[in-house]
Amino acid sequence: MRRLYFMIPDVDSAKVIVDELLLARIEERHMHIAASDHHVLTEANLPEANLLQESDFVPAVERGLAVGGATGVLAGIAAVAIPGVGLALGGGAILGIGLAGAGLGAWMSSMIGISAPSSRLTAFEKSIEEGKLLMMVDVPKARVDEITALVRKHHPEAHIEGTEPVIPAFP
Repeated sequence: MRRLYFMIPDVDSAKVIVDELLLARIEERHMHIAASDHHVLTEANLPEANLLQESDFVPAVERGLAVGGATGVLAGIAAVAIPGVGLALGGGAILGIGLAGAGLGAWMSSMIGISAPSSRLTAFEKSIEEGKLLMMVDVPKARVDEITALVRKHHPEAHIEGTEPVIPAFP
């Protein structure tokens, strides 16, 4: 999946684009709109961006897993290296402590990431504060050009802001 970014001037344009994307068989759950006033999106029945799209939660969890797992493996190796005790612990200690470290790292970093605004959206903050809407659409890689052309052709007022390379499967 790839995430496409479109800056849209108003709610009316967003409604039409959402309808056209639905007709192009893009499910509503793959559309996310960020706005300075979320009540406008709710009233217009538009798909709102949630905390996963507007925070650094996913990148923080990924970093926490990597750093926590590496730290846990190193701690496990250190525990196995202790004379006398290390022999009794064996290789299972390295695996167990590594998994515990990965879990703890992911949990701790997710708490930080959920409270931090998305680093990817900082480029759009000024436009969003001015009242424009940021539409994020997750599409299969093979359909990126098709969907971009559809929006470009029918909506010259929508500015195509780029594509994010890889979208995690679970959000």
